Amino acid sequence: MGKREECRRSGEKSLPRAKRPLLCREPTVWSSKKIAKMALALIPMLALAFLTFYANLHVLAYRQYSKNQVGDLPVERACLVLGTSKFLVGGGENLFYSYRMEAASEAYAAGKCAKLVVSGDNRHKSYNEPQTMKKSLVERGVPADDIFCDYAGERTFDSVVRFKHIFGQVSGIVISQEFHNARAIYIGRANGINLTGFNAREVTTDKSFRTELREVFSRIRAVIDVELLHSEPRHYGDKIPL
Repeated sequence: MGKREECRRSGEKSLPRAKRPLLCREPTVWSSKKIAKMALALIPMLALAFLTFYANLHVLAYRQYSKNQVGDLPVERACLVLGTSKFLVGGGENLFYSYRMEAASEAYAAGKCAKLVVSGDNRHKSYNEPQTMKKSLVERGVPADDIFCDYAGERTFDSVVRFKHIFGQVSGIVISQEFHNARAIYIGRANGINLTGFNAREVTTDKSFRTELREVFSRIRAVIDVELLHSEPRHYGDKIPL
């Protein structure tokens, strides 16, 4: 007697399918409608996977335009220093910030740029990245008259595009960590700004892993801004000659 005949005689086949032993269940019948629904559900997931792969591979290719040694940098009129918070959320030194200030002062001292544009978030009076960066750079020996604040650098895209439209630069040196510089250079070159990156020292902590993980999604947004939406900065304003 076959197993399925045993199931029929024992009454197990009268139970709901999910409660029957595996050998007593009929094979699943996949209708064309069910297959079509599953295929439609997979399309957004596949599209997101492709976009993630393409955006990250494409943007990371721009690392080739960054330098680790100050002596390898070209001489430019200005350096663009990308902002971040000086302190961590839970307190303590933010090494991303400290290393960027170190790299900016080094580039200036080496004569690689005559002016520094410090660009960051100034969302309210108690949070002012550009002024904080300017103060730190003055403490490192950079003359205050050679530091220009961009208060509307709410995100990297805005900082880079404003470097051209507000500060009049079509080339320059961008200063941040390597993973961040790649995205800034990609945005710049897509907007007619020939940027070279100067890589600040990398940060090797648990927080750096989270920062670089966020960067995966930031690259996707950069590609969407540049190649699909042709985005503009949130704010423009009066020209500021350097």
